[in-house]
Amino acid sequence: MNDITELFGHYLSQYGSIDIAESEFKKNIHEDKDLHDAYREWCHMVGSSEKNGFKDYCEEVIRSQDDVWQTLNDNDDDNF
Repeated sequence: MNDITELFGHYLSQYGSIDIAESEFKKNIHEDKDLHDAYREWCHMVGSSEKNGFKDYCEEVIRSQDDVWQTLNDNDDDNF
């Protein structure tokens, strides 16, 4: 499962755009049966569809980063 999320991160850093990274990733999963199978399994494990898996992952990362920033801001407010 970590391999897929690491691969998502690789595509995002390589292309810098969620839409382009997703497009390239999906192009590759259609060419590589093992990768497609791993992606399908990952989607099943996290409760996402194959159509939305990549974007669902990106949204979760953004949400978790927002939570981290909010926590840091809350802690800073407590220190004043």
